This record gives sequence, C-alpha cells and structure tokens, in this order.
Amino acid sequence: MNRKRASFVAAGTAALLAAGAVAVAATSANADGSVTASFSTNSWGTGQTATYTITNGTANPITSWTVEFDLPAGTALGSYWDALMTQSGSHVVARNREYNGSVAAGAKTSFGFNTTGSGAPTNCTVNGAPCGGGSTPPTTAPPTTTPPTTTPPTTAPPTTPPPPPPGGGGGKVVGYFTEWGVYGRNYHVKNIETSGSASKLNVINYAFGNVTNGQCAIGDSYADYDKFYDAASSVDGVSDTWDAGALRGSFGQLRRLKKMHPGLKVVWSFGGWTWSNGFGQAAANPAAFADSCYKLVEDPRWADVFDGIDIDWEYPNACGLSCDTSGPAAFKNLMAALRSRFGANSLVTAAITADGSNGGKIDAADYAGAAQYVNWYNPMTYDYFGAWAAQGPTAPHSPLYSYPGIPTAGFYADAAIQKLISKGVPRNKLLLGIGFYGRGWTGVTQSTPGGTATGPAPGTYEQGIEDYKVLKNRCPATGTVAGTAYAKCGSEWWSYDTPATIGGKMGYVKSQGLGGAFFWELSGDTANGELIAAMR
Repeated sequence: MNRKRASFVAAGTAALLAAGAVAVAATSANADGSVTASFSTNSWGTGQTATYTITNGTANPITSWTVEFDLPAGTALGSYWDALMTQSGSHVVARNREYNGSVAAGAKTSFGFNTTGSGAPTNCTVNGAPCGGGSTPPTTAPPTTTPPTTTPPTTAPPTTPPPPPPGGGGGKVVGYFTEWGVYGRNYHVKNIETSGSASKLNVINYAFGNVTNGQCAIGDSYADYDKFYDAASSVDGVSDTWDAGALRGSFGQLRRLKKMHPGLKVVWSFGGWTWSNGFGQAAANPAAFADSCYKLVEDPRWADVFDGIDIDWEYPNACGLSCDTSGPAAFKNLMAALRSRFGANSLVTAAITADGSNGGKIDAADYAGAAQYVNWYNPMTYDYFGAWAAQGPTAPHSPLYSYPGIPTAGFYADAAIQKLISKGVPRNKLLLGIGFYGRGWTGVTQSTPGGTATGPAPGTYEQGIEDYKVLKNRCPATGTVAGTAYAKCGSEWWSYDTPATIGGKMGYVKSQGLGGAFFWELSGDTANGELIAAMR
C-alpha cells in the first residue's frame, strides 16, 4: 500500500484562549534577590488555562526549579506543557523539563496547564520558598489577587469558549487525505464534510503523487480524476457526469468541497514512504523535476483544485525504504527549484524527518537552508517506535517528550523540534505532527511501557497499526506517558493520542510559538471528527 510510514487537547488550548476568557492578574510580584513564580489565568467560568512564570531575580543562574501549589476543591489538573506535573489529592508538583530548567540571572521561563474549575492555586512555593519571594513558605495565605467571588463580571463568559477562526496566527491545522482511502477504507471527500472536519481544516494534503523518472507523476488516475460519484455519495449532493472533459474522482470532489469552504486550501503531496525512491533521480536535475511537477499540478483539468505542492521525501541523504546518497545539499536545491517554478503565491511545503538523535536524519540534510523556500515543514513526529521491533520493548509511537526507559535517545517530538529550531528553522514554519492511529504489540503482560512482546497486534488493514476510531472502543487508554496515551487490553498493548493528549500537544504548539499542527490522516478519526475537534 502506498502509505506514509508512519505519517500531534482537551478541546485545543487555542480554543481555551478564545474570545470570552476572563483574565486574572498575576498573584505575586518579583522580589529582588529571589526566585519567584507568578500565576496568571484565562478563565471561562467552568475551566481555565493557567500559566506560571518563573523569574530568576538572583545574581546567579539556576539549573532546575520545582513549583508546588494546592488547587481548591472543585478544581482538577488537566493537560499541561513545559513541565512535568503530578497531582496527589489537591497538591500539585511541577518540575522543569530537560530544556527549560536552566534560567539565567534576571531571565524567565514558564509552564502552563488546563484545569476543570477555575479556582486559583494557594500555598505556592518555588524551590521551597514562597512564590512571591522570601524564605519562609506560606501556611494558608491565599494569593494576593483572586477571581471575583460575589460580583459576577458585567458580561458572563461563555460556558464553552468558541474556537478560533481557521487560519489564525500560529493555528494552522493541516490534514492528509489518502487517494487509496476511497477503496477498502471507504473514506471519501464527502466524509470530510459530514464529520465536520472541513470547517476545522486550513489545508488538505492529497497523498500521494508518484515520483518516477525524475518527474512528478499521477499516482492512481481512477481514484484521482475518473471515479464516478452519484448524488448520494457526492460531497454536495450533485451527481458526476460522463460528459467529455468532466472532472470526476477525488479531484472533482475536492473542487466542490472548496466551493463549499472558500478559505480551504488543497495541496498535492508527492512521494511518501513507498514512492520516495524517485527523489534521488529528481535531485540530479531539480529544475526539470520542478517543471514536471508544476505542469502536473497546474494541469488545466484540475488547476483550480490545488494551491501548491508538498514534498514527502523519506529521506534526503539518508535511509527510508531505500537509502539516498544525493548529498546534504540535495534537499535545499530541490526546494529552491520548486519555489522558483511555482512562484511566491503557491504553497510549497514538505513533510520531513523528526529524528532528533545526534547524527540522525535531521543532520543529514540542510533543512535550515531549505526553510527559506517553504511555507512550512511537517516534521513527522510519530512512528518513533512500533511492532517492526516484534519483541518490543513496548513504547509509545508518538511521545512528545523523553521518559525514563525510552528505547532510543532523541526519538521524541520535542527533541526534533528543538533541534530544527537550533539549526535555524523558524518556529512558525514548524507544524507538530499527530497520528490519528495507534501502534501495538501482542503477547504483552506488562501494562506500562517497556514490556516484551511476541509480535504485532492484529489490525484491520495491517498488523501492528489501527485507527483511533477503532482503538478508542476496542482498547481504551489505560495510562499516559511522555504526553501521549497507551492502552493494555488482554495481551495487546497500544499507544495512540486521545483528545486529552492532543490538548497537551496543542498547548506545546502554542507555548513554543509553532505554526500549528498537522495529522495523518483523516480516515482514522471518528465519524464526528473527535480528534480534529480537539486539535482546533
């Protein structure tokens, strides 16, 4: 099957910060000569998104921090980001991540979290001292500023905050639609509309076009532009025709979907795990490759369907299904040629490796140099681990952070994101990747990660992989690790993202100033678009 090998919420932190939220001022001021932590919140009455900002007011750097506080009755910790957080009863402990423990003299860092209930924390300490400065921890003193308790605001906040408009700054949501999904999966463009997903998407990546003989080529002509949709199966309720020159197939359906959602963009993605072999030849003559792609994407039969091109080369100057030896400059040269041919007004994007290990795939190509030519990158922050290691150890396939016992150092999303940023890729050109599926093993006895297995768990279409819409009922999540979820049911062990863990990942997107998030792929979601709703 021509699929990406392994192509990131409570209902989206961006949504929690939408219009209608009520701000609460910071509860403590900085004290000279102290490490302090100030609290602020955006509340909508029944919940809040909260932030603690840690300020090093001393003359020396600190290498770690721990913030502790108590939540009032009726307030419970939800998703969180940029800290390791635990809750015991009402008491919460937040410790720095590996990347934000060091705070220079006079500098600041922060972490955030969601709660159900909007009560403000009390009894806050940072590194054992009062959050407001000083040396004696408080006993029961409340914060100096609290939300109003007796006088409601003039305009009551909404019970459920509205989502931000699609395309809001830093809030891009990009989803893949697979051309082969119209067969066994029975997933069509109409499903994007009936699930409610179309209104939540900024961009659809149509996967995949082929790369062969140094050129872009059609992947499946029948699915792409010939398959007939009658009125019942068509996205707009109007039947296709057999008239000469009529555009049918998924291309025709996407044209109609765009008319229903004028702000929606569609990008044609080329390559993928199976069809990346052809990029080596393409890289030998980037200008000729770019010209072939432009002529195909802008073919008069469907030019109005597509708004640009996405390149999914797995992997430049490294090994995927096969090994590429084009050299470290090949990817940059290819993207430069595509931008030159497609021009400034078309989208040019790329799905790229998320290998954050030292000397790994990110180090093999000039992703920073090529960044100037792309609108954004989709680092594939999933499929880090799976049942291709048939005996285990079991491990989450899309960890946001590292965790004790992770099988491979650097195989987690934050490592890849931070590495790309450190090389010079702009934050707003990075979209976090989320899988709408799980990976699993069978023959497992240990409920937590790190157990042994006997092989891949059974899946509907392929061993060791299953859609979220199936797993949420067949093997519900039993725990979380490193910002994602896992599940043990019988002898099977699975890892996958849930709406709650997507909430945490979207919080990470916001806190890191990333451009948004993307996912693989639409047919893995529930019929009512549960996961994409969490992203938005």
